[in-house]
Amino acid sequence: MSPSPTTPSDATPPLPGQGRLLPADILQRVPWWAVVLVIGGLLALYGILNSPIYIETYHFLASGVVMTIRLAVLAYAAAMVLGLFAALAQLSRHPVPYTIARLYIEVIRGVPLLVQLLYIAFVLTPALSDLTGIRWLRNDIVRATLGLGIGYGAYLAEIYRAGIESIPRGQMEAARSVGLTYWQAMRFIVLPQAVRVILPPLANDFISMLKDSSLASIISVQELTYSGQLLNARTFRSFQTYNMVALLYLSMSLIGSVGVRGIERWASRGKH
Repeated sequence: MSPSPTTPSDATPPLPGQGRLLPADILQRVPWWAVVLVIGGLLALYGILNSPIYIETYHFLASGVVMTIRLAVLAYAAAMVLGLFAALAQLSRHPVPYTIARLYIEVIRGVPLLVQLLYIAFVLTPALSDLTGIRWLRNDIVRATLGLGIGYGAYLAEIYRAGIESIPRGQMEAARSVGLTYWQAMRFIVLPQAVRVILPPLANDFISMLKDSSLASIISVQELTYSGQLLNARTFRSFQTYNMVALLYLSMSLIGSVGVRGIERWASRGKH
């Protein structure tokens, strides 16, 4: 004789608390790292506002923060343009642009960024300046922008390439079948779709650029790190100076991270 089907009254009664979050579950879901950062940030802000030394330190470093942001934006804009051209050259069927792009990417990715910056600042740009007579190539900000832009361009090229290759090949074939050229299809069909794929990693790399801009201090660009070195040499207050430098970098990075999460949510919505 077959067993009778289970009725709702025969079902096992729910355990106490089942179906709603228990206190233990809530504690596990709390982002404790963010809580610690907020509490630490509030304590640091309170200490700064009540310390004339920290206030004086901040006012001295403020111009360095502006220069850091300016340098990061300029260098990243150069890297995005250079990286896009290198990515498109890699996808080209012509051997010359493909070879040049691969050579650029492999060489740049195989040399530390600091060494690249020193080489471009003290070897490449002076040689180009002497050859072309363009004096502004010897400007410290120009040299730092070129160094960071060329260095990051190789990494962005791989991000662009991966994003473009993630778009189905049928999109390009359909665009070509209706009469679009390769570059028109890339501009109007493929790249707009690839933007949602590459935006989050591009934003993450901008935060890395913001921090790596500190390397420009080696060629005397007065960004945040160099400003901290100047202040420390003048006052010998290493504790307060480098506490403030670290806090300013951390603040910029956290603000950037919030922006990256917003971009990731926007990009994920566009995929569905």
